[in-house]
This record gives sequence, structure tokens and C-alpha cells, in this order.
Amino acid sequence: MTSIQDVKEYDEPSFAAALICCSGVLAIIITSVFLFEIELHLALTLALIWTAFNAALLGFHFRDTKELMNDGIIAAVGAIYIFMLIGVVIAALIESGTIAGIIVYALGVVDPRWFLPASLLLCSFMSMATGTSWGTVGTAGVVLVGLGEFIGIPVPIVAGAVISGALFGDKMSPLSDTTILAATAVGTDVDQHIRAMFYTTGPAYLLTLIVFGIMSFSYGDVVLSLDEIDALREPLLEQFSINVLVFLPLLVIISMSFMRMAAEPSMMAGTVVAVVLAMYLQDREFSDILYSLQYGFVSDSGIESVDTLLTRGGLQSMMWTLSLALIALALGGILNGAGFLKILVKGLINRIKTATQLVASTIATCMLANMSMGENYLAVIFGSRIYKDTYAERGLHPRMLSRCVEEGATLSAGLIPWTTTGAFFSAALGVSTIQYAPWVLLSSFNIVISIGLAAIGKGIFTKDQP
Repeated sequence: MTSIQDVKEYDEPSFAAALICCSGVLAIIITSVFLFEIELHLALTLALIWTAFNAALLGFHFRDTKELMNDGIIAAVGAIYIFMLIGVVIAALIESGTIAGIIVYALGVVDPRWFLPASLLLCSFMSMATGTSWGTVGTAGVVLVGLGEFIGIPVPIVAGAVISGALFGDKMSPLSDTTILAATAVGTDVDQHIRAMFYTTGPAYLLTLIVFGIMSFSYGDVVLSLDEIDALREPLLEQFSINVLVFLPLLVIISMSFMRMAAEPSMMAGTVVAVVLAMYLQDREFSDILYSLQYGFVSDSGIESVDTLLTRGGLQSMMWTLSLALIALALGGILNGAGFLKILVKGLINRIKTATQLVASTIATCMLANMSMGENYLAVIFGSRIYKDTYAERGLHPRMLSRCVEEGATLSAGLIPWTTTGAFFSAALGVSTIQYAPWVLLSSFNIVISIGLAAIGKGIFTKDQP
């Protein structure tokens, strides 16, 4: 779509105006949510009104501002499709007995002492193999969170391990769309980009694995007795017919991802297989299955932990999340299209003097872009474009920029409640972003290590380096 700014000239905001607008957005959201406990949708709507008012001061008419809002939403329409599908997929996997089957088979072999590092490694492998953190969190992550809750590990901690693993795989996989996008946006190849990320992400991942390993051993005395295991298995076996066939929908989704099929057809194919299994293996009525796909599966086993895990999914379960993302994307459309973010960041770039400041500024800019635009694809593109000339002028290799952009955009997206990624992770795992964010250790460690290495002059790639 052609931006409104390609049609009509408007005044660019001054640095002061951009600073006031962007600071106001963050102040409105933070004070509304944390001080006055206003619901997040309303907080973002207030921020949207504030931003539209600032755009009006630059001469934007309402129809023009609305066009910018539309541009922001359209740029992330792919994520919106996945939002709607994932609720359907989760409900279908429950209906088919896939999630129940994984739990039944896993309960007898789960060792709490290794649960957290095992969850991290499993999600890392799955995300790296498929190139998608969303698919990993929405499938393996849902099961692991349920298992963790069964054995007594706090859900936010398990969610942190799941998301850390999913983000690592998404970041380091040559199949990942964000990895390809970051490399392409700055003008380097994917292999160089991934090798550059190993300097900071490798140590961060190892440290994350060690910390989760230590934490997991603190739950080593939580050993489920045979009676406890049977008490959890029995209600599942009463509700579902469990055999190896229940794993077929998940196998279809993962196989199609391996074949580089897009997420949407992979999810739809898995859903179709799950619906067939639900009808013929679980003896479910087709009308009841469709109801679950719309409103979510409802478990009535009488066991609270089982019912909590299985009562979820459905298209409607994602509407809260989807509406939140739409408001955030509309807000980002104005901030980006009216030039507030660009002017603010350019003003900061002019004040950068050292490599440490440049790395920290790039990461912070991409985090700010996530907060403002609500979508990490847009943050990757924005950070790459606005810093590309600065890195070139300082003789730095493009892979240095692509690494910093990923560290700021990809790693922070899931930690912000109103981004598409943060909202999705929260909805899929059933735990709020604020609760799990402190436990996404990979993100915190990676960002600190990246800035720390720059401070001591390590991991800095110049143009003359191979």
C-alpha cells in the first residue's frame, strides 16, 4: 500500500516533538497499567489517541492518520492469520488426544531434576529445525507447561525455559524468517549473520542452560509416586483413547515445517488430521469438534490440574490477543509513518561516540520499535534501515548490525505484553507476559553479553574481516 506521505508533504517532527510524543506513549502505557491498573487495551487506546493528537499538530488530517494506522496493521497481517489459526490448532490437538497422549507417555519418564534444561533443549531443537518460535511455543510449549505444573514447577519458570529455547532456535536457524529478514535488510548473507550471533548468543545460551539446570535440581525432591501418576493418567485415559496415532497431527505440522512449508498450511493440515482422529479415534461428534474449534475444548475430568491444562484453545480464545495486537499495530503505524520514531532515533545516533554506545543504542532502538510498533518484523526493518549508514561510516561489517538488530528486536518482542509475539506467547501458554518475562533468561543474558563484549572490544566485526 502506498503510504500517505508519498502523496502529500507534511512537516517532520522536531527532535523535541518526537521525544515528547514517544515518551508520552510509554508514560501513558506504564502509568495506566501499573499505577492505575487500567486494562491494557484501554491503555494502548489512550496512547493511540495521544499519538494521533501529536500527528494532527504536524498537519495530518484524520483520514491521513487513519491511513497510517491501516499501514501499520497491513504490514503485520501475516501474524494476524497465525493468531487466528493457533487457537484452532490447540483445540484440535486436544480433541484428537494428541496433548493427552504426550502427557500420558511422558508422566512415567519425567525427572524433575532435569525438566527445565530438557525443556530448553527440546524447544531449541524444535525451533531450530522448523525456524519458528511461535510454532514451538504453541505446540511443545503448551505440553511442557502442563507437565511442569503437574510436577510442581511454577508455570512462569517453565514458560521462561520454553520461550528461551524457542527464541534461541528461531534466532540461530537458517530457516527462520526473522533471521533471513535481518541478514537481507542489512546486506549480508545468512551464514555470516548466524556466525556473528554465536559470539553473543552462544555464551548466553550456555549460561541459560546452566542456570535452568541449577534451578531444576531444586525441584529434585518432587518425585511423583505411582499413585500420583495414576491419578493424573486415569482421567486422561477416561476422556481419550490413547495410542501412537494421536501423535500424527503433530508429526504432520513438524514435517511440513521441515519441508519449508509456510506456517498457515502446516497448521491447517495438522488441524484437518486432528479433526479426523477426533471423529474416528475419540468418537467425537463433528458438531462438538467444531464447537471446540470455535470456543475451545472444555475438560470435565474433575481433576483441577487436568481440567486447567485441557480447557483451552479455540478461535475465540485468541480474540483478546488479536484485538490487543491490532491496537498496538495501529499505534505503531502512526509513530512510524509520521516520522516520530525516525527523528527520535536519528537524534540519538548523532550523540553516539563509542562502539559500546552504538551497540547499546541499536539494541535499545529495536526494543523501542517493538514497544511502539508492536511487531518485531517491523522493528527488524526499522533498526536495519536507520543504522545501516552509521555502521558503514564507522567501518563495521553489516553482520555486526544484523546481530544487534536481532538482539534488540527478536529477543525483546516476547517480553512486551502488547507486541504480537508477547501477546501470542501469553495466550498460548496461559501465563501473563509480566509473569514469565523475568524467566526468559536467554534474552537478558544475550543483551548484557553483547553490550559487555563491545565494552571490552570483543566481538566487533569490521568490513575488512572475512
